[in-house]
Amino acid sequence: MDSDKSPASSILIDNEALENVTHFNYLGANIEADGKITPDIRKRLAIATSKLKSMMNIWKSQSTPLKMRILKSCIFPVATYGCETWTLTKKDVEKIDAFEMKCYRKILRIPWTARRPNQSILQELGMKERQLLKNIKQLKLKYFGHVVRDNNLEKLCLEGAVEGRRGRGRPRRRWTQDISDWLGFSVREASILAQDRDSFRSAVWEATSYKDPP
Repeated sequence: MDSDKSPASSILIDNEALENVTHFNYLGANIEADGKITPDIRKRLAIATSKLKSMMNIWKSQSTPLKMRILKSCIFPVATYGCETWTLTKKDVEKIDAFEMKCYRKILRIPWTARRPNQSILQELGMKERQLLKNIKQLKLKYFGHVVRDNNLEKLCLEGAVEGRRGRGRPRRRWTQDISDWLGFSVREASILAQDRDSFRSAVWEATSYKDPP
């Protein structure tokens, strides 16, 4: 696989050329040549939706607390598998939020034709806010802290700089932009803070905790 900005290369093994692909599956996650993560997010949500539909007998039961525990332990982990590597765009966030509300409507047996606002569904479940995106943020921030606390290849890739000039046009959103946006300070400051596990844990909790609207 070549990146979308590198010239096509040819690798020969025993005089046989390896196939050049634009995407491949690695440990259940989609790797794209252009670096975009949206296809992988769509795939994870589609698999989780399939699992959701296959458990219809469970969602027809009367115990909402039991259904919520099953949802969080069996469906949400399928949807968020590999989310530590995601770089979220606004549209990706909207898809994740829509999937979560679909799950809640399935649990409460609310048909798609019912004109129920999302907030009323959350209130019926005793929730102040959606949880799935919050879980993704926590997992990614914890992974960031794990990477920067040690001298490893992942840290080198994260903090390394590539020689040359950036191409024209608006730069693509970077993985580290999520970290700085969620925590509220620069990636370098976050890296320094992450060296103290307790302080970084408190910062992650503050960044992902529910805040009453003004």
